[in-house]
Amino acid sequence: MEEKVLIVEGTSDRKRVKQVLQEQVHIICTNGTLSIEKLEDLIFPIEDEDVYILVDEDESGEKLRRQLKRELPNATHLYTEKEYRQIEDTPLDYLAQILSKFFQVKEI
Repeated sequence: MEEKVLIVEGTSDRKRVKQVLQEQVHIICTNGTLSIEKLEDLIFPIEDEDVYILVDEDESGEKLRRQLKRELPNATHLYTEKEYRQIEDTPLDYLAQILSKFFQVKEI
């Protein structure tokens, strides 16, 4: 069975997402935009997995999203509301709603 991989920007995003996920998901933090070397190290092992991308709705998040769209064209992109901007500031119930389309989530 293929593993589900969720790409987020930072460790605070990872902690926030883990609060709502029911199932085990491999969560990768990019810690911002990626160098070519870091990108290759990140992409190569997961290119055959089910990859989901959830980044902040700000300039750095959009830059990272564009970069990942090029490298992982089959990834599924998830979006928070622009008003929340940061994944870590997205209310847990809304985050669960976003993630529930693709993952098992806890009752919030």
